Amino acid sequence: MFLRLLPRVMAALLAGLCTAQAQAGLFDDEEARARINAMRAELSVRLDKLEASSRAQLELANQIDLLKAEIARLRGENEVLSNDLANAIKRQKDFYVDLDNRLRKIETPATSAEAPQAAPVAAVDPAAESRDYEAALTQLRGGKYKEAAGSFIAFTKAYPSSSFLPSAHFWAASALYQQKDNVGAAEHYGKVASQWPDDNRAPDALLGLASTQQARNDNVGATRSLEKLVSRYPSSSAAQIAKQRLKK
Repeated sequence: MFLRLLPRVMAALLAGLCTAQAQAGLFDDEEARARINAMRAELSVRLDKLEASSRAQLELANQIDLLKAEIARLRGENEVLSNDLANAIKRQKDFYVDLDNRLRKIETPATSAEAPQAAPVAAVDPAAESRDYEAALTQLRGGKYKEAAGSFIAFTKAYPSSSFLPSAHFWAASALYQQKDNVGAAEHYGKVASQWPDDNRAPDALLGLASTQQARNDNVGATRSLEKLVSRYPSSSAAQIAKQRLKK
């Protein structure tokens, strides 16, 4: 009897074993899928973080470049202002030397009663001259372009023999240009370029003059000014900018 049932028992055991293995394989596949999904989610999070970090680094690099450009611009302005201050100090010293010489001549008794007397010369206070010039520069640095333009123009009239005269006209033109007064700016830029061609601001004055002409759609005049700039001051930084404009 038992021998007759043995084949059936073996078949049942074999069927059960196959079913168990199939279920185990099914559980293994589901676990693998779960792990893969978890890894995908983790990878996605990491990629998002990496992308955000890359954007932050790029933005930081752009900010650094902007700061470098701003530092370079401020250094240039500082050099200009330092040069102006050095000129003011020299002007003040020269004035006192000249004043001392004049006083000595006045104190020396005249050799002849009939000698013609020189016309009195109005003395210029170098302290006031430097103070007025520095006050106008302060207004310009503070973005008060209307006030600065008025102060520089008043300076050119009050001190017509000042060593600061080329700079005063140049900064007056710059302040007027910021207010879009291209006619007034062109007048002062033109004076610097024509009356003081050896001044270190003459190249920039020609470049500024060209800018005012372009703003008024005077392309012929602007081209002429740029060509003059390149011809007269070929090694200046303003000439390099002029060359780029002429190519357009």
